[in-house]
Amino acid sequence: MMFESQRGAPLLRLRWESVKIMAEISVKPNQGRGVECDVSSSIFCARKLHGLCTLIMAAWFATALTAAPVPELPPPTFGQLKPLPGVKVPVKPPSKDELVYKDGDRVKGRYIDRQGDMLVFQSDRFGVLRVPSTQADVVLAKKEPTGVATGGAGAEKANEDTPAEHWPFSPLALARELKEFFGSWHGRFSFAAEMMKDRRQQNSGTGEAHLGRKWPKDEVQLSARYDYATVDESIPSTDMVKGAGVWRHDLPRKMFALYRPTLEWNRAYYRLGKPADYVLLQQEIGVGVSLISTDTKKVRLGVSENLFDTWLTVTDDHISQTTESVFAELEARLPWRIIITDRGVWYYSIVNNTEGWENRFEVNKKLTETLTMGLRHEIRHNNPDVRSADYQRLRLLFGFDF
Repeated sequence: MMFESQRGAPLLRLRWESVKIMAEISVKPNQGRGVECDVSSSIFCARKLHGLCTLIMAAWFATALTAAPVPELPPPTFGQLKPLPGVKVPVKPPSKDELVYKDGDRVKGRYIDRQGDMLVFQSDRFGVLRVPSTQADVVLAKKEPTGVATGGAGAEKANEDTPAEHWPFSPLALARELKEFFGSWHGRFSFAAEMMKDRRQQNSGTGEAHLGRKWPKDEVQLSARYDYATVDESIPSTDMVKGAGVWRHDLPRKMFALYRPTLEWNRAYYRLGKPADYVLLQQEIGVGVSLISTDTKKVRLGVSENLFDTWLTVTDDHISQTTESVFAELEARLPWRIIITDRGVWYYSIVNNTEGWENRFEVNKKLTETLTMGLRHEIRHNNPDVRSADYQRLRLLFGFDF
């Protein structure tokens, strides 16, 4: 208060001097060239009243100025200022690695590796993601100082604060263990079971393992499957082990070479009411052309020469023959993480003038990054070797990807 009064004293003095001067001018008689002129009483009274009003207004104005101090302006808020043209605003790097899709979606987690044209990303919410490099980019996080966590009590406390998943109770932890074991190979374990009871009780089950790897111009796939079914819990109706492999090599002008060996061991096959268990080895060697080859669609056509070798385990007989074939392959990646694959083969023997065909159609839906559900339909009719079994199967499979 003392500071405000000291600061306002000169201002009041200045205002009071101005009021006195205005009052003297208002009531002072007129003078002209040294001769004093008489002023009538009415004019003088009017001037006195006018001076009094001016004095009152000046006093009120001075009081208002001293009673209402001028407020101070707040400082400018620099956070709301727009950046100048041409000036780049620094962007804070993300605290975690980010997988940025072409449509703008972002997934936070940890970047693992790049396998060919596939980005392997460990997301916080969706597990392990494998995304084509043409569909997304990776933004690496800023590395934090690691001096505290290099050893000692600081490292022990960091390990205590970090929740750990215990193998094998977590599917994600199990997928990591398998990934470390197989390295650059990726695969899937699938199984299916069926129980049906009407007049007779029928039980069946299927277990399958699949491995695959891609290179710039080569692709290799390996698979093994076991089918087993019983009737009345004692009589086996299906007991078959099957292994297959695929090697595809890309050639110039959208051409490719193909080699597909298949080994089938049927231990519950009957022909004409008698046991006819067999081991079948089929080797397919062919060439083809890729009509469509994109990230979401693949269509291939080709011709092959097939060599069939059959061993009858009951009589120890061995039969060998060759058959020509035409094949078509289709692969489509749909939204909602759905993959459709189909392969059809038509066999025709020029020597024996016989024909047959087989087809495998499959739809897979990824439920999570590690769990998959699939529907598969297989049919084989009039196999070139009549001693092999014809079949038709429809399976609902649940798989575990790694």
